[in-house]
Amino acid sequence: MRADQNELITRIGPGTPCGNLMRAYWQPVALVDEFDPALDPRMALRAVKAVRLLGQDLVLFRDAQGRWGLLDRDCPHRGADLSFGRLEPDGLRCPFHGWKFAADGTCLQTPAEPAGSRLCERVRQRSYPVLEKSGVLFAWLGEPGSVPPPFPQFDCFVAPGSHSFAFKGLWSANWLQCFEVGIDPAHPSFLHRFFQDASFDDSYGKQFRGASAGEVDGERWPMTRIMREFVSPEISSEPTAFGLRLTALRALNDRLTHVRVTNAVFPHTFVIPLSETITITQMHVPVDDTHTYWYAFFTSFDGPLDKEAMRQQRLRFVSLPDYLPKAGRHNDWGFDPEDQRSRTFLGMGEDDINVHDQWAVESMGAIQDRTREHLGTSDKVIIANRRLLVQAIETVRGGGVAPGFADPALAAAMVGPDTVDGIAPAGQWAQWWREAVRAKRQAAPWCAGTVAQSVGA
Repeated sequence: MRADQNELITRIGPGTPCGNLMRAYWQPVALVDEFDPALDPRMALRAVKAVRLLGQDLVLFRDAQGRWGLLDRDCPHRGADLSFGRLEPDGLRCPFHGWKFAADGTCLQTPAEPAGSRLCERVRQRSYPVLEKSGVLFAWLGEPGSVPPPFPQFDCFVAPGSHSFAFKGLWSANWLQCFEVGIDPAHPSFLHRFFQDASFDDSYGKQFRGASAGEVDGERWPMTRIMREFVSPEISSEPTAFGLRLTALRALNDRLTHVRVTNAVFPHTFVIPLSETITITQMHVPVDDTHTYWYAFFTSFDGPLDKEAMRQQRLRFVSLPDYLPKAGRHNDWGFDPEDQRSRTFLGMGEDDINVHDQWAVESMGAIQDRTREHLGTSDKVIIANRRLLVQAIETVRGGGVAPGFADPALAAAMVGPDTVDGIAPAGQWAQWWREAVRAKRQAAPWCAGTVAQSVGA
């Protein structure tokens, strides 16, 4: 890849070609949990938070009526930082000269102006639409006056609150390398390789720890064993309305094949199985060119999730209130040579699988230099996604509509998408995985109506 191409697909600030593409999609801006006083005591006094998204500095707040406001952070008067503003029942007041703004950006008061002044009527702070979905606040940063696309009806947004849970974390790396790790079907056999298999009873909420659906000679195999023993999957991808469907086949013997079906939802989301009945939908949202928040949505197709247990599992590895990882370059991501020798291929422990991916993306540098890559056959998904990204950038640059869930014409297709990890008859895996998905959906209390459409029937 040429250096100018790498610049094209990684830079996301205002006015950049890739940044313009990104602004065609709803983007996560914060967890609703970030406004919970139990997790951030400051919120009991003042529900205001400085945020950064797509290279823009913004302020997010909730007024006394429960309305969310997302405004440019610099006050339109003299540019002071509105994240230090005084939160009042109907809006946010700048402490510099008392100008006050409603959640929609309306200027409510300019109190230092003379009586009868109409300056307030001519001022409006740039505001951005906000939607609350599955425990996450989403923002639309498109051009002023533009109409956001319909919000996608993916499983993670349709499932009731009892069956969904959201979490986040920050990586100090460009968004694209963060996303590319997640859609790479080959890396789990190495990066996430555990030398010992744990009890299935201890697998709740942990990726690659549970049993894969099906049996080998009457024995249920954990994902850790399959990933460890079968390291060269047959990888393929096919285009979908939302991006790419990815398939990785691992031949266990001449009769059985392990099938892993995942999805790349354009531009920066993957959907993968956590277990036989729980999926992860993970978005990799650019904070700026060199920092990325991942937002993970866990969706259960069985019983309600134990959200508090899942939250506590993950809070051990981040610092609140901004969900900053405790591991990083400053402490070698927790690398332990004894762990690498005896427990894990990477040497960064089994408890927090996110640190494995964090090391991979951060060790590449803040923005990966793709001019030095040597891609192989196992990178075919990476190559396909980059081509899709370049094509989308050029489409938007030429005045066209961004693909996937940014295209209103495709809204009806923004359901699912389906995933599976399982052991299938070698010659019938394609039929097997679709039947497995149908059975999973029919057993779920909240999604039976989406069965046929989501598996392409």
